[in-house]
Amino acid sequence: MRLRSSKLEITRLGGCLLQPAHALNTLILLFRKLVSGTDAAEIAEAALVLPIVFMMLLGIYWFGRALNTYETINHAAIEATRVVTFYSCATCGNTLSPGNAGPVVQQVLQASALDPNLATVIPLETVTGCGGGNATCQQITVGSSGTICVYADVQMNSYGGACGMSVSFQYPYQFYFPFTSLDLQKLELKARVQMRGEF
Repeated sequence: MRLRSSKLEITRLGGCLLQPAHALNTLILLFRKLVSGTDAAEIAEAALVLPIVFMMLLGIYWFGRALNTYETINHAAIEATRVVTFYSCATCGNTLSPGNAGPVVQQVLQASALDPNLATVIPLETVTGCGGGNATCQQITVGSSGTICVYADVQMNSYGGACGMSVSFQYPYQFYFPFTSLDLQKLELKARVQMRGEF
């Protein structure tokens, strides 16, 4: 806004009255302050740092979810092995029931919001039998289409000469980690549990 006086033209800038010569100098000073100010540097630093922080948060979430899935399938295998290790009952023939492992694995996976139909048998797995040779995998259905392996009479690794049961399966986990080599990578998390039989 310009105010005219009889002898002098005065410019109003930022609430201050300035003479014409000082107005141009003041505009130049304001421009220099904007260019050399730290606000632009802070924006540039934030533009560099925020994507890195965002990627770290994504990594913490997806690796945490992978750990949670791994712990869940191991817990499912432990509970299933515990169920198949004990005999059904002492008064009704005292037989082992490997088929009971399926519902146990299904319940544990569903409790952690995992799809039991994605559980599959570990390919080319060999387990040493109690009498020598390899133990035979009894494939048990989990849910409607998932499968796990139950091995009877397994040579225990930590108990010299003891026999037991083993349950094993794998579960797929997929990363969603954009702009990295892990994005859409599919891992097969494996669970293997042995337990000494109460024979």
